[in-house]
Formats: sequence, C-alpha cells, structure tokens
Amino acid sequence: MAETIGLRKQKKFRARQKILNAAARQFEVQGFANTSIAGIMQEAQLGVGTFYNYFASKEEVLLTLAKDLREEVAENIFAAGEENQSSAELLERCCVCTAKVIDENRFMLPLFTSAGEHSDKPEQIPQSLSPGFGELFEEIILRGQRRGEFRSDVPSNIIAEMIHSIYQTTAFSKLEISFRENIALKIKILLDGIKTLGEVNNL
Repeated sequence: MAETIGLRKQKKFRARQKILNAAARQFEVQGFANTSIAGIMQEAQLGVGTFYNYFASKEEVLLTLAKDLREEVAENIFAAGEENQSSAELLERCCVCTAKVIDENRFMLPLFTSAGEHSDKPEQIPQSLSPGFGELFEEIILRGQRRGEFRSDVPSNIIAEMIHSIYQTTAFSKLEISFRENIALKIKILLDGIKTLGEVNNL
C-alpha cells in the first residue's frame, strides 16, 4: 500500500514538473501574454484538465517558476560563507546573480516590469520583485544597516525599491551593452550611495 502511494506521489511530481518545464519553454518562446494554458499542456503532452489539478492559472505557474529561481539565487549567494562577506559584496553578488537568472530566463521579465496589465488576472501579477526577490534584497540591506556598513537614514524598503527600478529600466534600455553589464554598473553606483563613510574609506 505504501509503495502504491509512493508511486502515485512520484507520478504527480513528474506531471507537475512537466507542466512547469513546458510553461517555461512556452513563456520563453511565445512570451507570457501570448502563452495559453492549452499551449502549455500541448507542450507537456498532457490533457488541459490535468493543469487544474496543480495550478489555478498561468500566473500561478509563472510565480512558481520565479520562486524556484529565487531559491536558486539565494542558495548561490549564501553558499560561499555569508559571514566572511561584507554586506556590499553580498548585495552586489545577489543583484548580479539575479540579473544572470533573468537574462537566462527572459519569461521572468513580466514580474519585473508590467505584465500585469496584459494579464487576464492582473491582481495575480505583483508589481514588485516577486516572489521574494525584494525580500531577499531587503534582508541583505538590513544586515548591512545593523552592521553599520550601510547608511540607516534611508529605510531598507526604499533601497530595495530602488534596486527593483534598476531591473525595470534596464529591461527597456537601448544602450549597446548587455543586460547583465548594465545591471552591474548601475548596482555599483547604488552601492556607493548607500555605504557608510567608514565602508567607503575602507575600499
């Protein structure tokens, strides 16, 4: 009996992953607004009705994919000994890693720009770095403020919002430099603005 339940869970997990993988491919090729649930399920080679056993909408699929990528970023930046890194180094690494993830998964851009207005359910597409990217940035900013590495006269959520705006503007940039290089240069300028005098003098 336990073996049967185990096989059932494995089958459900595989079906869910097939839907997520198919959605990622469709979002990449068709764009979020032009991707349909029917198209996702055709790509996954599963019936349309199966979709609703796992997700309520294509927005939920996008958010799930983004959450998985956010976890990938978090694991990457905290893997190399967080305590030994300055908050500026950690935040820069986080921003650059996020830029890499977005650049390699362009279907993520709707979460950083204005996909909500193109969606049939705009309330399900948050207008901030989501799910969890903003919180990840703010966590590092708060760490820097507690350690006296970042200025504390500007609230951490305002700084996180400024970082968010960098990704938004860069998505539409016409400059002849890569998305990642554009982000990296802007983040360096922002970091210079939020470091305390002592941290700047240590450079």
